[in-house]
Amino acid sequence: MTEPPEITVLIADDHEVVREGLRLSLVRSPRIRVVGEAPDGESAVGLTERRRPDVVIMDLRMPQMDGIEATEEILRRVPTTRVLIFTAYSERALLARGLESGALGYVLKEAPHETLVRAIEKVAAGDTFVDPALIPSLATGRDGRDILTPREREILQLLADGNSNADVAARLFISQETVKSHVRHILAKLEAETRTQAVAIALREAMID
Repeated sequence: MTEPPEITVLIADDHEVVREGLRLSLVRSPRIRVVGEAPDGESAVGLTERRRPDVVIMDLRMPQMDGIEATEEILRRVPTTRVLIFTAYSERALLARGLESGALGYVLKEAPHETLVRAIEKVAAGDTFVDPALIPSLATGRDGRDILTPREREILQLLADGNSNADVAARLFISQETVKSHVRHILAKLEAETRTQAVAIALREAMID
């Protein structure tokens, strides 16, 4: 049986104690190797260009260039690298901005080691991951509809009406790859395994009709 491939990781955080804690935590995972650390967004972009890590663990609030800007710049310059947001902030708006910037994952700094490792593995594989601790607060409340962007709600409504990805793409004049990207974000935000489950959750929470 072949060994799973190694995942190279770069840590971007303006607090040295956080970087050190992350590095020591990830040493426990034989598949993951830390290949660099950056104290701000600008350094993270430059280091990512040089080291080409599989995943960048990105803090949101940093000097010089914040995590959102750094994520967008990294994905523009090194599209093969995936970004995992790692933050203390759990606001819906930040989660949406993080995913819209192109990051594939969003994990809280208080997350257990196992959750962080799972997030890194999922993101490295090109999948979306949202910290399970965020889901209860996202899926409840009067403004529950705000979990999904208007475009995501529109796509989910079309899927609920029985349309395929190709049908959705044709109706909205977007590519099937764009539809798939939106669906990945929808599944992550609703913590659903399948599109059918996502539709069921969205109907229950009155996000769609």
